Amino acid sequence: MTFTLAEIARKIDAELIVPSHLDASVEQSCQISSLATLAKASLGQVAFLANSKYQQQLSSTQASAVIVAPDMAEFCPVNALVMNNPYMGYALLANLLDNTPKVACGIHPTAVIADDVIIGENVSVGANTVIESGVQLSNNVSIGAGCFIGQQVIIGEFTTLWSNITIYHRVEIGHHCLIQANTVIGSDGFGYAPVKGQYKWHKIPQLGSVIVGNHVEIGASTTIDRGALDNTEIRDGVILDNQIQIAHNVIVGENTAIAGCSVIAGSTVIGKNCTIAGLVGINGHINIADNCIFTGMAMVTKDIREAGVYSSGVPVVPNKEWNKTNARVKRLESLTKRVQALEKLHTND
Repeated sequence: MTFTLAEIARKIDAELIVPSHLDASVEQSCQISSLATLAKASLGQVAFLANSKYQQQLSSTQASAVIVAPDMAEFCPVNALVMNNPYMGYALLANLLDNTPKVACGIHPTAVIADDVIIGENVSVGANTVIESGVQLSNNVSIGAGCFIGQQVIIGEFTTLWSNITIYHRVEIGHHCLIQANTVIGSDGFGYAPVKGQYKWHKIPQLGSVIVGNHVEIGASTTIDRGALDNTEIRDGVILDNQIQIAHNVIVGENTAIAGCSVIAGSTVIGKNCTIAGLVGINGHINIADNCIFTGMAMVTKDIREAGVYSSGVPVVPNKEWNKTNARVKRLESLTKRVQALEKLHTND
């Protein structure tokens, strides 16, 4: 697909400014076929400047146009698409130029679908997908190749599942969701009772389910466990990165974003509009307030009652420096005892 610069300006609600040395009528009809970075863009491509770190690349860009904020328009040597939020402009244009193929077209003859499955209009199911009894697929649902959809699953309209996804029984997924490949939703939570005998652990059946809200995106190879009794809930507008583990009975509040490789233990409730960076570990049975931000590798072990930014990960340092710090940490106990002894002497004096 290609669009003229004038069409793009209208579609992303930007002001098109053509430099004085160029012919405005010609530039407005310039054909755009793709996006690129400032450094690598060429004729027929649009770049964007949303981070001042890359400002020095603006003067030398070969893009046909650049999406910029109003205060950068005068510094743009090529056509400028001016808007208050250039990053949003990039997102809108990326959607406009998106050439991602469909996960499936129609219902493949090798798909195995139970007789009582309810299939809406314009549903697509890929090769070798298995859909069990009692499933409901709403209008415009797309399911890729090699998926397994368990009994009585409900999937809302315009939701897309990529390949090799497993959805266990009785899971509910809302409308306009996107689930990436190899994700598992509704697997058993980690529930076991300790017992005496040869085998120490007795498995507890997980009788709840998983409820995924609307406009939720779930990254590749993420796992969401079903509840032990109540349901695990992923509420509207949540975005989850790749390789996240969400345990049984967790509730993730509306519009919360979680980055890759973070883990959430069971029965934790995360508020609305939270941002959780990568490799964050969140303990079980705790409550986190709305609008919290956790930086990378934070370890959350107790309730967070107030909105704010929280950190606990240690940034990387040169190995020699780390070894010195580690040696000092090991001496803290003896140093503490020495300080206590000195304080005691001072008190006695």
